[in-house]
Amino acid sequence: MDIYKIVFSGSGGQGIITAAIIFAEATVVYNKLHAIQVQSYGPEARGGATRSDVIISDEKINYPKVSVPNLLVCLTQESYNKFSNIVMPGGIIITDLKYVVISKSDATQLELPMYDTVVEKVGNPICFNTCMLGAVVKISNLVKVESIIKVFENKMPQKFIEMNKKALKVGMELV
Repeated sequence: MDIYKIVFSGSGGQGIITAAIIFAEATVVYNKLHAIQVQSYGPEARGGATRSDVIISDEKINYPKVSVPNLLVCLTQESYNKFSNIVMPGGIIITDLKYVVISKSDATQLELPMYDTVVEKVGNPICFNTCMLGAVVKISNLVKVESIIKVFENKMPQKFIEMNKKALKVGMELV
């Protein structure tokens, strides 16, 4: 596998960092790979720019920052405008149709109706980030769905687990 680099980006309050943490934890704890997750965000509590880098490898990882990701997730137009040029040629960019208008890129761009679909099929936009996580799980093929669900079961309040499982499945089906 070598090394796989992902940048999750959007705005504060969208659950970008939570999704990245869940992904990295599932990779390390249940799939026995190495992972590093780092995050940065603007000074605003909600609405400010948010970014979380995740690096996955079957060997030791020496540097935690992603400069050229294999996969980029952009859940806002601001994050797309800022980061869409950093994806490796031939890499993948995932965006949401509701929030991002794409432009020409050397990457494969997947415009998915994640927000609207999760509202329609799950009934709650709070798990928009989990829907996005489902798309990342399917595209990257680095972590088993069961591993993500185990992290849900260990970290989330019981009342949110089924809703998030459903949102994860919805995201995977959109790809």
